[in-house]
Amino acid sequence: MQHDTALSMAKQLNSVDSDLVATLQARIKELEAENTRLLSQLADCQIQEMEEKLHGADAKETKSRKGNRKSGENIENMPGYNSRFMIHHSKRYVALKVMYFGKRYYGFASEAQMEPTVESEIFKALEKTRLLVGDRKESQYSRCGRTDKGVSSVGQVIALFLRSNLKISEANDGGSEEIDLERQYEGEIDYVRVLNRVLPNDIRIMGWCPVPVNFHARFSCLSRQYKYFFWKENLNILEMESAGKKLIGEHDFRNFCKMDAANVHNYRRNITSLEMSPTDVRYGDNELWVIQIRGSAFLWHQVRCIVAVLFMVGKGLESPNAIDMLLDTTSIPRKPQYTMASEVPLVLQSCEFEDIKFICSSDSGEALRVHLVNECQSYQLQAAIFHEALLNCIPLSDDQPLREMKKKPSHVPIMLRPTEPSYEERRAKFDSKT
Repeated sequence: MQHDTALSMAKQLNSVDSDLVATLQARIKELEAENTRLLSQLADCQIQEMEEKLHGADAKETKSRKGNRKSGENIENMPGYNSRFMIHHSKRYVALKVMYFGKRYYGFASEAQMEPTVESEIFKALEKTRLLVGDRKESQYSRCGRTDKGVSSVGQVIALFLRSNLKISEANDGGSEEIDLERQYEGEIDYVRVLNRVLPNDIRIMGWCPVPVNFHARFSCLSRQYKYFFWKENLNILEMESAGKKLIGEHDFRNFCKMDAANVHNYRRNITSLEMSPTDVRYGDNELWVIQIRGSAFLWHQVRCIVAVLFMVGKGLESPNAIDMLLDTTSIPRKPQYTMASEVPLVLQSCEFEDIKFICSSDSGEALRVHLVNECQSYQLQAAIFHEALLNCIPLSDDQPLREMKKKPSHVPIMLRPTEPSYEERRAKFDSKT
């Protein structure tokens, strides 16, 4: 009898426990839902406040459009951030044309493990302006080229999904359906103005263009053009032009690059044009010239290696025929050791694509021009100060003996120099380690 009573009481307790657990679980779900709602409201309030500070009139103009918008812009650094709010935000796939003065950067790509890089500064600006939707991987980010430390650009191109004021379901879904690229953009975010307000002075967005979701900044590029500036001094331009013509066409350029045998296996590239011309810049009797080189794609350090050999030809240290010998990779499979030309005068001038036309609003274009003029004047002021110092150098007296100039090392013909390992030797060493 006592045993039956105990069993009955145990069943009643279990029933009460089950009901209590169910009640508590339901209450927890209610609290979670309420918490999510409050976080969403908090995020909306903070986003509006930030946009009013960053965008000024733009935020007020677009405020009415945000009323029916799901909260979820990139607010990683805000309290209450929740990535689940991001997925419903309107976005579009956009290409950006980027200018940067590369002297203080460790290259363009952020994978360099050194800071600052141009790319890291751009992503900081994207996050600060709440234009980035999701993380970098979700944004389907691509870049046309990864310029090296110190190299500049006036025509770099990147592509990624950005927040949009327009409702473009094809872009939001990331599908392959065609997007009407001729649509009117009235009411769209002024990407140029918004980003240029927060970017460093030596980085600027030059324009933007909506692109299909299958666009890739690197693989969709038809051609790239670089410019390399140099002072003419005593260089023989005719000999350099003669040597440069030999580089035009498709060749194996393994002797004109820094070889990356682990990742690059085809060193044939096509140079479509190589021209040299004077600029309108002079300093005393010296004249600034520029080499313009265009091709479908370039190897690592290819342009700087080409310029280094052209300078040897211009100085009369090498014959233009040295180009022919270096292009003959059957006879010369190992690259002779020589120093590349400096990275500072190198500029990525343009990246060409099919049916891509970058746009910039009149207000943003005017602000961009004013900024670039100010930067030019700032650097000219610095040059004027150095020139003034030059004019005020203490003159040498006639009876003061000049120090003997340090003799320059004699030139070793490029074909007689020590060589680097060939591609086959590098691959064999790489394969042996793996």
